[in-house]
Amino acid sequence: MTPSKEGKNTNKQVNVTGMSDEELIFTFQEGDVSAYNEIVARYKDRLTNYIYRYVGNYDECDDIVQDTFVKVYTSKHLYKEIAKFSTWIYTIAINLAKTKIVKQKKYKTFSISDVYEDENKDFDLPDDSFTPDVEANSKYLSMHIQKALDQINENYRELVILRDIEDFSYEEIVDMTGLPMGTVKSRINRGREKLQELLKDIYKEE
Repeated sequence: MTPSKEGKNTNKQVNVTGMSDEELIFTFQEGDVSAYNEIVARYKDRLTNYIYRYVGNYDECDDIVQDTFVKVYTSKHLYKEIAKFSTWIYTIAINLAKTKIVKQKKYKTFSISDVYEDENKDFDLPDDSFTPDVEANSKYLSMHIQKALDQINENYRELVILRDIEDFSYEEIVDMTGLPMGTVKSRINRGREKLQELLKDIYKEE
């Protein structure tokens, strides 16, 4: 346990519900487990939604989310104020999901025939009226959206989910993935186009 900072009494009951995410992780670094419990409460559903969209399997999703929180618990000292906490925890989840997919070899990369020559090209995105999470509250649509996500290239799927479903900014996605901004934008663009193609019949029905 990290020694408490001067003037901080870790034995004192602290109200963590009103804290920002960053305040929570710093409080947890000082030894207050209630701050960790609040982090779990805030992020469990969000991470479950993200990881399920990425891996498409509830059992694997549950394992990855649990592993993510274990990693947060054991590596809390690695968080630094230079990054948003949400960026940090999603990066952990992303890396764990990728590692699991590689180890189990459950996913086959789908080739995309319409790949542009310059992956780093930065260009305008298509009409933002289409996003893969439109009307996702409908079980029917949600099922077909997931099937479509499973069919696009893993590199595109990851970024589309982060941008259009989890609503992270391009800058935050750059921080999470370490990719250049142009690559992030172009991959999101291609992922959206492929999803739009796969879902066009579904949206016609709507």
